[in-house]
Amino acid sequence: MRIIKRRKISFKIKVWIIIMIIGVIINVFIYAFDKIVASRVLDVANVEMKRKAIETLNQSIMNKYLESFQYDDIIKIEKDNSGNITLVKSDTLKLNKLACDVALESQQKLKDMGDVGMKIPIGYITQNNVIAYFGPSITVKMNPIGYIETKYISDFESVGFNQTRHKIYIQVKSNIRVIIPTKSEDVQILSEIPVCETIIVGKIPENFLGGSLDNSGFRIRGN
Repeated sequence: MRIIKRRKISFKIKVWIIIMIIGVIINVFIYAFDKIVASRVLDVANVEMKRKAIETLNQSIMNKYLESFQYDDIIKIEKDNSGNITLVKSDTLKLNKLACDVALESQQKLKDMGDVGMKIPIGYITQNNVIAYFGPSITVKMNPIGYIETKYISDFESVGFNQTRHKIYIQVKSNIRVIIPTKSEDVQILSEIPVCETIIVGKIPENFLGGSLDNSGFRIRGN
C-alpha cells in the first residue's frame, strides 16, 4: 500500500512539474510575442490602417463634393460698374452642410472598415517580398475615436495682371485606435484635398485674401 501511495504522490509531483514547465513556456512565448512580434505587427498595422483610413476619407470627400459642390453656388463675387471686385463672400450654410455630410459619411465608413478589419500575415512584418504572405495571419481591428473634424482652407495665388487663382481645400482630421491581440495604439489621420479651383478676374479685396472660410466646417464626436 505504501508503495502505491508513493507512486501516486510521485505521479502527482511529475504532473505538477509538467504543468509548471508548460506554464513557463507559455508565459515566455507570450512575453516574446508581445515584445518582439506584436510590436512589429502593430507598427505595420498602423501604417496599413492609416493608409486605408485616408483612402476612405478621400472617397467620402469625392463622393459628396462631386455631387454637390459648384463654385458659383458657394462663392459669390460682386463687382462695381468698373469691373473691380468689391466683395467676395461664401455661403457658409452650404459649406457647413457639405462638411457635415462628409464628416457623417467618413465616420460611418471608418466604423464599417474597422468592424471588417484586415489580416496581416506574420511574414509581412519581415518586409521580405519572398515570405511576405507566409505564416499565420493576425487580425487587425480599428475604431474611430474622439472627434471627426472638417474645415476649409482657402488659397489665393496671383497668376497674372488682376488675375487670381482661388483654390478651396477640405481638410478632414480624425483619430483611430488600431487594435491587435495584446496591444492597441491611437493614430491620427489627416486628409486634405482640393475641392475646387477657379480663376478670378479683377483685384481681390485685401480683407479676403488668405481666408474668410476659417469659420466654416463641422465637428462630430466619434464612437
